[in-house]
Amino acid sequence: MHIQSEERAVTLGIYILEQKTTVRATAKHFGISKSTVHKDVTERLTEIRPDLAEQVHEVLLCNKRERHIRGGMATKRKYELLAKSRKSCQEETNRQISANIAEKM
Repeated sequence: MHIQSEERAVTLGIYILEQKTTVRATAKHFGISKSTVHKDVTERLTEIRPDLAEQVHEVLLCNKRERHIRGGMATKRKYELLAKSRKSCQEETNRQISANIAEKM
C-alpha cells in the first residue's frame, strides 16, 4: 500500500470521527469519490489503524441507521419549497389578473 493512500485513509477516518459526517459529505469535503472514501475507511484503515477503524465503523453504522430520517427530511423540505413556489406564482398571477381587470374598467 502506498504511503499517500495510508495517510489519506487515516485523515479521512479522523475527519469522519471528529465531524460525525457521512461518506458522501467526507468525499465532497476532500474532493474525492465516495468509493475512495468508503474503501479507505473500511478496508485500508482496518489494516493501518484498527482502533480508529472500529470507531469510524460505529459512526458509519449510526449514519446508516439514520439515513431514512434524513431522506424523509429532505423530501419534506423539497415539497415545502415547491408549495411556497407555487403559492408565490399563484399570487403573482392573481395580481396580474387584477391589474388587467382594473385597466379594462
